[in-house]
Amino acid sequence: MTVTEVNLDFDRQSRTGLAEAVLCEGKTLAQLQTICSQVQAAARPMLFTRLDLPNYQALEQVFPGLLAYDASSCTAFHLPSTPLQSRPVAVVTGGSSDANVANEAIRTLQFYGHDPLQINDVGVAGLWRLQARLAELREQQIIICIAGMDAALPTVLGGLVPGILIAVPTATGYGMARGGETALQSLLVSCAPGITVVNINNGYGAACAAIRALNQIGQVT
Repeated sequence: MTVTEVNLDFDRQSRTGLAEAVLCEGKTLAQLQTICSQVQAAARPMLFTRLDLPNYQALEQVFPGLLAYDASSCTAFHLPSTPLQSRPVAVVTGGSSDANVANEAIRTLQFYGHDPLQINDVGVAGLWRLQARLAELREQQIIICIAGMDAALPTVLGGLVPGILIAVPTATGYGMARGGETALQSLLVSCAPGITVVNINNGYGAACAAIRALNQIGQVT
């Protein structure tokens, strides 16, 4: 009897509004090849996260053209769900070191057809950079804010903008930054009320939270 280690959930989006995504980290190449084979046979959209370049290159040899890959975010997708459309959602970073996490969030949003406003490198060390973009940010219904070190940026934004704010702590920083743990703890005790916090470096999770909110906003409007 042949036992498969892969059992994809192609109906998840109809239940939850979010399709299954493949977390590639920790999977063997054989498992990833099986997943690609099932995705290709079903001709269904699929998002791949934490897909490193060597594994992508190996998959591309077997399934040429199946995946659209982005090395900066280590994401790939097959057949985006819908064409891109501008929605009132933004992805903001404290520094350029946070770009890979931001790109994971952006690519996830794009997979679902949302084209976010992107604002980079506006950390609190130079508040004038953030102040210059506040008018735009106040128009956004949802803001994903990505920051490392002490992760002060989401707290500052929480006192300045009315929209849904989703904070992503990153592992950026020296010594006591402790791989993002300090940023996470700082956000969990933020004095700005109503900030949603996801796990360290979890741009994908932040984007999924934003998509759930966008789906509900779309139903209301």
